[in-house]
Amino acid sequence: MIHYLLLLVGFVILIAGADYLVKGASSIAKKLNISDLIIGLTVVSIGTSAPELSVNIMASLEGSAGMAIGNVVGSNIFNFLAIIGIAALIRPINLKSSLIKIEIPYAILASAALLFVTADVLLDGKEGVINRSDGLILLLFFSIFLYYVFLSAKKGEIKEKDATEHLTKTYTVGISLIMIAGGLAALIFGGDIIVDHATILARQWGFSDNLIGLTILAVGTSLPELATSVVAALRGNSDIAIGNVVGSNIFNIFFILGVSSIIFPLPVAPESIADGLVAAAATALVLFFAHRGRGQRIDKLEGLILIASYFFYTIYIILR
Repeated sequence: MIHYLLLLVGFVILIAGADYLVKGASSIAKKLNISDLIIGLTVVSIGTSAPELSVNIMASLEGSAGMAIGNVVGSNIFNFLAIIGIAALIRPINLKSSLIKIEIPYAILASAALLFVTADVLLDGKEGVINRSDGLILLLFFSIFLYYVFLSAKKGEIKEKDATEHLTKTYTVGISLIMIAGGLAALIFGGDIIVDHATILARQWGFSDNLIGLTILAVGTSLPELATSVVAALRGNSDIAIGNVVGSNIFNIFFILGVSSIIFPLPVAPESIADGLVAAAATALVLFFAHRGRGQRIDKLEGLILIASYFFYTIYIILR
C-alpha cells in the first residue's frame, strides 16, 4: 500500500514542480520584455511536458528504458484518444485550419519519425535502440517545428490569447528564481519517487517496465494536459483544448525522446513498434474525424469513439 501512496505523492510533487517552474520562468521572461506570445509558445509548452521529461530522464539513468519509451508513446496515445475524447464529450471541438493542415499532420510526422528511429527492430526482429544520433535527428525535427511556430506567430496565425492562457501574474526576481529552483528540485525529486515505486509495483504485478510506462506513468504525467484541455473545453476555448494536446505530442517525441536518448541510449522492445503504430493511428483518426461530414469539428459521438478506443487499447496491452 505504501508504494501506491508514494507513487501518488510523486505525481503531486511532479505536477506542482512543473507549475512553479512555468510560473517562475514566465515571470522572469516578462521582466526581460519577452512577449507573452513567445513565452506561451515556449516556456508554457515545454512546462506542460516537463513531467514526462523528468520521468524519462530518471528512468533512463536508473536503467528502466522501457518506462521511458512507454511513457512517451503512452502519453501520446492517452492525449489523442482519452483527452481529446473527454474534451469533445464536454463540448464539440471546432478546429482551426492550421491545426488540420499543419499541426496534426506534423504530429503524425512525429509518430513516423519514432518508427523510423526504431526501424532496426523491424529489419532484424531483435531489440533495437534509439541511440544518440537518433536523438539528434529528433531534436532537429523539434527545431524545425519551433521555427514553424515562431513563423506562424509572426504571420499572426497564432493569436496572443491562444498561447497565453496560463500567464496571469509576475513576481519579483528573487521569488521567480526561488520558484524556478524549487520547481526543478520538485521535478527531479518527484520523478525519482515515481520511477522507484513504479519499478517496485511492476515487479510485484509481474508487469514489464514498458507496460507501466504505457499506463500508470503515461496517464500520471499527462494530468497537466488533461486539466488544461478540460478547463479550456468548459470555457469554450476548443482551439486551446486540442492545440495543447497536439503540441504536447510533438514535444514528447521530438524533444523528450530526443533529450532522453542523448543522455542515455534507449533500448526498444519489438512490441513497442505496435504501440508506435497505435499512436500514429490515433493521430490519423483525429485528423479523419476533423475532415468528416459536419465541418472542421469533433463532436460528442466521435469523442466517445476515441475514449472507447483508448479503453480497448488498454485492455489489449494488459492482456499482451
